[in-house]
Amino acid sequence: MAQVKTVLKKIFNPPPLWTVILAAVGYVAVLAVPIFGIADPTFCYVAYTLSAYALVITVTGLKYFKPAVSALKKRVSESGPVKKLRSTALGKRYVGDIRFRTRISLYIGLSVNVCYIIIKLCAGIRYRSAWFVSLAVYYILLALMRLLLAAKTSVGEPRAELRLYRFCGIILLLMNQALAGIVAFIVHQNRGFDYPGYLIYAMAFYSFYAVITAAVSAVKTRRHRSPVLSAAKAVNLVAALVSLLSLTTAMIARFGGNDSPDFRRIMTASVGGGICTAVIVMAVYMIFAANKKLKNIK
Repeated sequence: MAQVKTVLKKIFNPPPLWTVILAAVGYVAVLAVPIFGIADPTFCYVAYTLSAYALVITVTGLKYFKPAVSALKKRVSESGPVKKLRSTALGKRYVGDIRFRTRISLYIGLSVNVCYIIIKLCAGIRYRSAWFVSLAVYYILLALMRLLLAAKTSVGEPRAELRLYRFCGIILLLMNQALAGIVAFIVHQNRGFDYPGYLIYAMAFYSFYAVITAAVSAVKTRRHRSPVLSAAKAVNLVAALVSLLSLTTAMIARFGGNDSPDFRRIMTASVGGGICTAVIVMAVYMIFAANKKLKNIK
């Protein structure tokens, strides 16, 4: 088992120089497909696989940039606007209270969810698309979870927080069935999202930014040892992964016009299956970790 961990660490956590090189190769390869109109299935398979690997090592390699990030954070915290913000009661609380800051981010995410739900419901009704409606239902459940967590961020009682953490894990596990249904609809209909014009590039930037920041935030929240905060970050990560699924289907629909239907189905099924597996692992971990800690408290 120790040898397996060592091998996985070398693969998914390479040295700084190799992280930069491999990530650059992955991103350049996937960008070459739409830019140069490459239709060779073998190259597309390799390019999309390398881009997924590049995203993973980008997240795991962020620690190499910790000194630079720390210096940047220090400069920002000492800047005039931030000092002025801290001089107000609300600003001081936002900067210094992680629970209050998490609650604000949950409400912001909730408002984005509501807009997304309206768009998907309207699209589902307009185009009579069952998987658009399924995605809207999925985001409704995510919105309800965010609303619940926003109301409970100030709980502070260990047992209550652990029960809520476990409850969120159970809901994510059940919601994963809906996500699997969405992936099945996409694969069966062999369709995807359609972002007009250059909007797809903006959505690509947002999706990668959302996944990376959600993953980093989820790791950083662990040091606060608050189950409610960890659950909130887990919900953010799931929402980011679903947006990545939407982006994948959109890119395949936009730039995969010359690809065979089987290629598009395999790529969508692979990305969707990977995201569903990640959500299952996350949800099961939340349930078992909460049960274990509850038993220790008792």
